[in-house]
Amino acid sequence: MKDLTGELKNKKINNIKLLNYGFIKKDHSYIYKTKIYNNKFEAIINISKNQPTAALIDLENNEEYILVDIKEASGNFVNRIKEEYENIIKDIIDKCMEPDIFKSLQANEIIKYVKEKYNDELEYLWQKFPNNAIWRNKKNNKWYGVLLVVKENKLAIESDKLVEIIDLRFQKENIHKIIDNNRFYPGYHMNKNNWITIKLDNSVETKKIFELIDNSYNLSLKK
Repeated sequence: MKDLTGELKNKKINNIKLLNYGFIKKDHSYIYKTKIYNNKFEAIINISKNQPTAALIDLENNEEYILVDIKEASGNFVNRIKEEYENIIKDIIDKCMEPDIFKSLQANEIIKYVKEKYNDELEYLWQKFPNNAIWRNKKNNKWYGVLLVVKENKLAIESDKLVEIIDLRFQKENIHKIIDNNRFYPGYHMNKNNWITIKLDNSVETKKIFELIDNSYNLSLKK
């Protein structure tokens, strides 16, 4: 049996999508069964809060086929079954799970605000950097916000602590007035002449960040 806890790290389970996919709710779990490899094996995916798992049953003898969960197991037969089995798991994760990267209350309030005001969802553009996401203005595809998880030392702070941050556009002519390297920082990984960074640790009031998001959105409309 394969423990899917690692695969579901930073993922939020969408129960409605599970049901639409074909899962059956049983007690506190969602269970999905499907046959693979010419109906000779059955994959069973069990999504529960305690321990999400996947198992493959050899229908000829009704026993678990554990070779698919052994990294060292190889051979044409095993590899073909393993590929089908893992593709099912990946497809379920892609279609039934949502990113759940940002944990702070402030980050989630901001995500909700942007969704309600601009109807924009975060876009996760980089497989190599799964903790980075952007908001894009639908009118011209320009970015107006970036959410990231970084170490504080990336902001020239002497700390390896992870922190959630937001990058926002800001007026070039006034950017020197707002940067104080305490509440407002030069834009991380962005053009420091046009972007600022804020730590989402309540050092800046959420209401103020909302105002700065609106400002950034309006700046993104300019040519």
